[in-house]
Amino acid sequence: MNHSIKEIAAALGAEAFGNTDLQVNGVAEPAQASDTDLALAMKPDFAAGLPDGQARAAMLWAGADWQALGLEAAITAPRPRFAMAGLSAMMDPGQGFATGIHPSAVIDPAAELGENVSVGPLTVIGAGARIGAGSVIGPQCFIGTDTVLGESAYLREGVKIGARVTIGARFIAQPGAIVGGDGFSFVTPEQSTIERVRDTLGDQGDLAAQSYARIHSLGSVTIGDDVELGANSCIDRGTVRDTQIGNGVKFDNLAQIGHNVEIGNDCLICAQVGVAGSSRIGNNVVLGGQTGVSDNLFIGDHVITGGATKVLANVPAGRVMLGYPAMKMETHIEVYKGLRRLPRLFRDVATLQKAVSKSIKSD
Repeated sequence: MNHSIKEIAAALGAEAFGNTDLQVNGVAEPAQASDTDLALAMKPDFAAGLPDGQARAAMLWAGADWQALGLEAAITAPRPRFAMAGLSAMMDPGQGFATGIHPSAVIDPAAELGENVSVGPLTVIGAGARIGAGSVIGPQCFIGTDTVLGESAYLREGVKIGARVTIGARFIAQPGAIVGGDGFSFVTPEQSTIERVRDTLGDQGDLAAQSYARIHSLGSVTIGDDVELGANSCIDRGTVRDTQIGNGVKFDNLAQIGHNVEIGNDCLICAQVGVAGSSRIGNNVVLGGQTGVSDNLFIGDHVITGGATKVLANVPAGRVMLGYPAMKMETHIEVYKGLRRLPRLFRDVATLQKAVSKSIKSD
């Protein structure tokens, strides 16, 4: 997969310098780059590794003196990290999935596959499923009855999509992702201790054995365009209405989205985030890794939560939150500073008590 420097620059909307006909076939960090790699030296600190490698060309920051770095050619972009999105797409060799329909795939005759759809080995596609044109369904995937998958979908190995799920165009699912499992919905014949604790904020009342009855998930999941689901992430179907995910939402690995949750457009849901049932999340929200969101809450547009934040109440739009329970980040930092000062405060109080006690005795 050879590309000339000028071809890469043109594809990225970047500037090319020097021997722009120079061919490269990969990318590498500067110190590990061979003479056929494009070194990624997008900051001066990164460029310090160029002498340790063999790169003849590099992607640099805007205004970099590429000749002084000993290079034959260079590409510069105003925002090199953004240019990496296009560059990585050009250089990605993919997973090696074969084109066409593998003979071991089981596809119901009532399923509809668009043009140029590839289906990997041991994949099962149910009756009434509709797969958009140009989609790649990897090995050992499952697509349920009457599920709709938009054009140019890309399902890695082991992805499972339940019945009646609707997904837009350009959906990407990493290995082991699951869409459309049943929600975690159980109920007791009498008021449960969990319900009582929520009402009383801690008192379980008279303790007694309780058994749970299952509430079936009659809804499904609706997902917009350009959504990516991380490895082993799960989106549960709704109880009656659908769980809804907007356009452009990106999920990291091991995210858990509960039943009836609604997520707006262009959100980032990082690793190990859990969103409990019926919560609503606005547009352009970023939930940092291990954020937990309690049920039936609302998080406004443009909210950002730091890692391991636990959201127990509604969050207005535009807030940056941190901690357990979640509070404004600046408030949490002040609280943390105060917590660290507590041992010194206790020592000071003890010293003061001794001084007062001596003064009283001397009087």
